[in-house]
Order: sequence, then structure tokens, then C-alpha cells
Amino acid sequence: MPLIQVIILAIVQGLAELLPVSSSAHVIVAEKLMGLDPTTPQMTLLLVMLHTGTMFSVIVYFWKSWKQTYFSSVEAFNRFAGQLLWATLLTGILGEALRKFLMRGPYVSDKNADIETFFGRLDLLAPALAAAGILILIAGLIELRHRRQLPLTVTSQALQESLSDGGTLTFAQSTWMGLVQGLALPFRGFSRSGSTISAGMLAGAPRQRAERFSFALAVILTPVVVAVEALRLEKASRAAVSAGTYVSLHGSIATSLLGMVFSFLAGLVALKWLSSWLEKGRWYYFGIYCLLAAAVVFYLHTRGF
Repeated sequence: MPLIQVIILAIVQGLAELLPVSSSAHVIVAEKLMGLDPTTPQMTLLLVMLHTGTMFSVIVYFWKSWKQTYFSSVEAFNRFAGQLLWATLLTGILGEALRKFLMRGPYVSDKNADIETFFGRLDLLAPALAAAGILILIAGLIELRHRRQLPLTVTSQALQESLSDGGTLTFAQSTWMGLVQGLALPFRGFSRSGSTISAGMLAGAPRQRAERFSFALAVILTPVVVAVEALRLEKASRAAVSAGTYVSLHGSIATSLLGMVFSFLAGLVALKWLSSWLEKGRWYYFGIYCLLAAAVVFYLHTRGF
């Protein structure tokens, strides 16, 4: 893959990662527009490694907040770790169940295919984006209604407490976030961050707390997904050799690592100016954006992409 394409995809990933608009959907659409196949093992590994790069930029950005919230005491850390592991377990159970259900459906002709074969289908990406948009829109409008019902001083005080204190989520809130994250695993376009944060908000969590926990969930989930996609690429490489063709395993890994570095840098740059704008914005704006993006993606599908 030309270096310029890797850089473009890394920038798209870096700009979209912090926003709840499905960075995967944006990267997949960009790949389609550049004539690339998002379903190949090389491209799915690159997509995951781009996520890994922005994951590291997110760690850098959120570390101070996480340290104050989750590492303030042994009790706080134990509670956070327990909720994180529980939510991740729910994600894995539901995500794997959905994967098996989808792959055994009558619309899958190749029973040896895997879930990544769906990643390049814009006709599936569009409704997933729309579903995430509706969820974000509902959560955002409810948040806006609550803000308008409270005096400005109370709203400001609640915001400061959610940002500075050691409060964590309730067990029910982390449970809902873990389950919704499971829905996001097989469906590209169903924004992981947007859906999990919205689920936490609908369960009664302040958006800032739900946001911190959502990105912590991503830090746990990403290495597992990287390992899965690396094994898929290695399997594809062995299958290609058996068929008398060749897949550059080392070249694909090198390209993915390069993309990870660029997405890390792009993520850091994006976080510096997106974060302040995000806090001033309205959550429901992103729901509207996802619905508009879904319409654009569906249009691209009708045009043959």
C-alpha cells in the first residue's frame, strides 16, 4: 500500500476516534473510495492497528483523569477493575453469540467465511450508523432536557463533580455499557464509543463518567482484537502458500505498525482541539451527524462502492 494511503487512513482514524461517529465506518468508507478492499486480512489488521495507535493517544490524554478517578485508592481501583472485567466479559459473550448467529444465517453462502467479510458492505454499514445515531440522539436529547430543568449553577456544579471526584459507575451502568459494546463488535458503523457512552447516560451516568469508562473498555478490548486479526492474517498467509500464491505477512505487519504510529500522532493532534470543542457541544449533534453519514454511506452503496 502506498505510504500516502496509510497516512490518509491514519488521519481519518485520528480525527474520528474521539468523536462518537464510528471511526471504523469512516476508515472503511475511505478505503472504499481509494479502491481498497476492507475485508481482506491485511486491511482488517490495518484497521485494528489504526485503532491501537489512537488507543495509545487516548491513554495519554485520559491518564490524568483515570489516575484521579480509578487509582485514587485501593477500593476505587478494585471497584473499577471488577466493573471493567465484568463489562468486558459481557462484551465477549454477546459479541461471540452474535458472530455465530450471523455466520450461520441463510444469507451466508460460504460457511467457512468469517465476520470480517461483512466489513466492506456499505448496505450493512449504513443501518448500523443510523442505529448508533438514533441511540446517541435519544441519550443526547434526554441529557439536554435534564440540563434545562436544572439551574445553571447546579448543572455547572454537577459537571465539575463528574470530572474531578473519584466516583465510578454503578454495577448496572457498567453492565449496560458492556452489553452494548458487544453489539458493536460484529457491526461496523455501530459506533462503539457513541453507543456505550449513550448506554451509560441512559442508565443514569453523567456523560463524563461514561466517557472515561468507555475509553477504558477500549484499552482492554483492543489488544484482544489485534491478536485475533493477526492470527487471521497468519492463517490467510498459510492458505495462500498452499494455493500457490503469496501474501506478504511481514509487509502487512510492517504497514500496520506504520499506520499505528501515524494514527497515534494524528490522534494526539486531534485530541488537543477536539476535546475542548466536544465538551462545549451537544451530545445529540453526533446522533444527527451519524444519521446524515448513514444517508451518505447508503448513497455510496447505490453508486456501486
